[in-house]
Amino acid sequence: MLMPNSAVPKANALADQVRAFFTDAGISARTFNYDFENPGITPNLEGIELLIVIGGDGSLLRAGHFCAPLGIPLLGIRSGRLGFLVELNESDLEQKLEKLLKAEFRLERRMMLKTELFSHDTLKHSWDVINEAVICRGNDVHPIEVRVDLNEGYLNSYIADGVIVSTATGSTGYALAASGPILPPELRNMLILPIAPHLSLDRAVVLAEGAEVNLFPTIKHDVVISIDGMDPVLLAEGDRVHIRANQHSLYMVRFGEPNYFYRNLAAVMQRNPILENGKP
Repeated sequence: MLMPNSAVPKANALADQVRAFFTDAGISARTFNYDFENPGITPNLEGIELLIVIGGDGSLLRAGHFCAPLGIPLLGIRSGRLGFLVELNESDLEQKLEKLLKAEFRLERRMMLKTELFSHDTLKHSWDVINEAVICRGNDVHPIEVRVDLNEGYLNSYIADGVIVSTATGSTGYALAASGPILPPELRNMLILPIAPHLSLDRAVVLAEGAEVNLFPTIKHDVVISIDGMDPVLLAEGDRVHIRANQHSLYMVRFGEPNYFYRNLAAVMQRNPILENGKP
């Protein structure tokens, strides 16, 4: 299935190009135009062997939430500004699609997180997480207090704008913007990182896959939780956020060698997408 970001005209044009390529090869591919910024109808992925997303990293993240629980591999084609996660560009599109038809690719397994919100030990929400779970301040411009416990007990209490709990995939997202370390995507680790900490531990903490994290926010002002950049949920006194490794993984189609990540890292880091588009 092809899933272009319907809000991006370039994505729709690329979807037509890819569908024509598959048609010429005698392969049926249907298109589901999805508005990733205003989600509504959930795509029917029954019988789908591969989901091809056309957009930026944000589009790929949203699509990953659909396909990961079903074990459907994901391939990204860049039509947006950021490309840490997307695999293909216009310049190598048909060449890589030829490799796809010849099965000359590998599946990269990405660790996900399971995040649960409890209110006085009653489960309120549950999310699958590809990038990160963030507890942060809401409308009020005040630091928040968050206590972090691990399996072994108390870790730290943060006074900060927020706390990020990230996967290795998410280490190139919000965690990177908050000066966190970059983790290779194949690592199955959890990263804890404060945002603008004040009189608190300001170093990132890397945890093993088997770790479990409980976060206890102190509610003096608005405090919210956001999953993978989606709409925030307001937290209340007595809420607890529990995070652990997810039973599901995200499988991504890759054509390069396993060390592609390090080769591409510097190029992506040095390219400012806003300047590329000619905007100040």
